[in-house]
Parts: sequence; structure tokens; C-alpha cells
Amino acid sequence: MSMAPGDLPPKDAVAVIFVSQRTEADEAGYERAGAAMAALAARQPGYLGMDSARGADGLGITVSYWADEASARAWRAHAEHAATRDVGRARWYDSYRMIATRVTRAYDWHRAAAAPDTPD
Repeated sequence: MSMAPGDLPPKDAVAVIFVSQRTEADEAGYERAGAAMAALAARQPGYLGMDSARGADGLGITVSYWADEASARAWRAHAEHAATRDVGRARWYDSYRMIATRVTRAYDWHRAAAAPDTPD
């Protein structure tokens, strides 16, 4: 079962945190590959969802959520993902780091839910 956009990951899910610094090379190719990898990940067993952001300076953070460690490891080993990772090392990234951790708690806050809108 995948999380809907904005949903929180369940307790004990695996969060894979990918922090990367982009090069300026091949922006269009990077965007295509990123979209393809997001779609492919979403079809994998145990995939729960993803959050991603990238700044104008090229620093990006993507967190993918997995039901368990085996699912996260299977994604890392997926042949198409591995091939795209190799292209990323050669072309799209100056550096990256990956951290895998277990979700022990998650919560959110929404301004609209916290207080009613009031006229000025």
C-alpha cells in the first residue's frame, strides 16, 4: 500500500534519505531519469511514498519510505535503478550520501487545520 501525498509514514517503516549535490550537466536528462525512477520505485513491493526537494544551488534531499528493510534493499539492487545510479555518478552528481533509518514517530501540522481563517 502506498502513502497518499501528504500522508505520514507508519511507525517502523524504513526511510531512505538521499542527499545530493547536482552538477550543472544535462538537466533534461536528469529530469527524465528522476521521473522514470520515481515511477519505477512506486511499482516496487514495499514502496510507501517519497518526499523530495532541490534548491537553486543544486542541493537536493529525497526521502523514500519503504515497508521494511528488505524492500529498501531490493530497490537499491534493482537493475534499472543501479544503472541510473551509475549514470548519476558519471554525469549528474558532484556528491551524494544516503542514510537509511527506521521511522520511530511521525507527525504533521497544517496551518489551515490549526486555526480558522479570520478576516483582516
